[in-house]
Amino acid sequence: MDIEVTIFTIITHSGEARSSSMEAIQNAKKGDYKKATKCMEDAKEKLALAHEAQTMLIHSEAQGNKVEISLLMIHAQDHLMNAMTVKDLAEEFVDLYRNVMCRKQEVV
Repeated sequence: MDIEVTIFTIITHSGEARSSSMEAIQNAKKGDYKKATKCMEDAKEKLALAHEAQTMLIHSEAQGNKVEISLLMIHAQDHLMNAMTVKDLAEEFVDLYRNVMCRKQEVV
C-alpha cells in the first residue's frame, strides 16, 4: 500500500464530499430539492470512499505496519472530519430550507 496515494485519496474524496454538501445547501436555498438530494447522495458516496481509504490505513497499522504520522496525514484527517461535519450540517440545512419553503407556500 502506498501511504501517500492513500492519503491523497482521503483528501480528494473528502474535498469532493464537502463541495457537494455545500452545493446541496445552495440548491436547497434556490428551492431545487431534487438537485440538493443528488448532491447529498454524491457527498455520501465520496465520504464512503474517503472513509474506506482511512480504514485501509487503520487496518494496516492494526496488523503491525506502523504508519508514520506526517503533516500530510494530519491534513487528510482534518479534511475528512470537516467534510463529515459539513455533510451533517448540509442535511440539516436542506431539511430546514424544505420546511421553511413549504410553510411559506402554505401562508401564501
